[in-house]
Amino acid sequence: MGFADLLEEVGGFGRYQWLHVTLISLPGLLMASQNLLNNFVSGIPAHHCSLPTNRSLHNLSHYQVEEKQFIKAFIPMDSSGTRLDRCKRYVEPQWQLLLPNNTANVSELQTEGCLDGWTFDNSEFLATTVSEWELVCSLRPLKQMIQTIYMGGVLAGAIIFGGLSDRFGRRSVLIWSYLQLGILGCSSALSPSYSAYCVFRFLSGMAVSGIILNGVSLKVEWIPTKERTLVGTLSSFFFTFGQMILAGLAYWLRDWRKLQLVVCAPMFLFFSYSWWYVESARWLVLNRQSEEALKSLHRVARINGKPEVVDKLTLEVLHSHMNKEIESSRSTYTAYDLLKTRAMRRISICLVVVWSEDSPALYITIIIISTSF
Repeated sequence: MGFADLLEEVGGFGRYQWLHVTLISLPGLLMASQNLLNNFVSGIPAHHCSLPTNRSLHNLSHYQVEEKQFIKAFIPMDSSGTRLDRCKRYVEPQWQLLLPNNTANVSELQTEGCLDGWTFDNSEFLATTVSEWELVCSLRPLKQMIQTIYMGGVLAGAIIFGGLSDRFGRRSVLIWSYLQLGILGCSSALSPSYSAYCVFRFLSGMAVSGIILNGVSLKVEWIPTKERTLVGTLSSFFFTFGQMILAGLAYWLRDWRKLQLVVCAPMFLFFSYSWWYVESARWLVLNRQSEEALKSLHRVARINGKPEVVDKLTLEVLHSHMNKEIESSRSTYTAYDLLKTRAMRRISICLVVVWSEDSPALYITIIIISTSF
């Protein structure tokens, strides 16, 4: 007998489990948004060098030439010859290029960098981090750096929040992660500078790991073993739908600050109802909080319509079911144990392959495997 038998006694996959799984899975709709957010908030609009400050198109409006033609006198074409160069402009206006029978050799014309900044096309994006902080040309690597810093936060969060959840419980760390992502995610939308935005995104990435890891842990530890694979698969659909929602929001808003705010503000809603969650009874028992674990099991039994179990389920019954797990929890393991046996080697290799394809699926797979033994 083990903890899985206790779950069956308090209702198996009953009313509580349905509510529990649904409420914890809902934030998954926005977890994909966090991972893919940089594709939209840092979209690169069409752009070219701004004209010299003493030569604006307004000042040249007396010429009977269209604006697009005027720009060609100041901005060279790129190597493809189909669009304006994004990083160079002519040192002096080349009016001869506006003539219909122009034969000038443009390769010999002197150019310079964008000394007066850039002009961005806002027909596709009203505003992005790229257009706001001019992360183009020599600064273009800073655009990719945002995602790198965010993923660094995800890694740090997995290490930090994973350890904290074993010490303080899944429920407590999950509640904190909701609050952290809500506050710091919305703060990202108010970032006054590139550096501040990167700091907020790093901390947001940590919170994302806390939500995914502890959400999945708390979810499956209240589900009977035979239903865990199905629940894990269905939970992945929330990430998939979240990607489609993000694309729709980005198309509708087209402003990086608004989009950032919209995908992070719902975390306060998740935080508000997360207090209803019941801490993992399995974790409570293994951390010598058997009385709290018993209260949790009684609560779940009542929600599942099993009030008769409350009188039958005592501390003695709880310990008799969990005796084997309590004994095994006293052992210590290292990373070497992941490769120690043939079965564990096979599982570890499969997880590495899954990681390269889909990190949320990895989280779910790890938890399902680890809680199935």
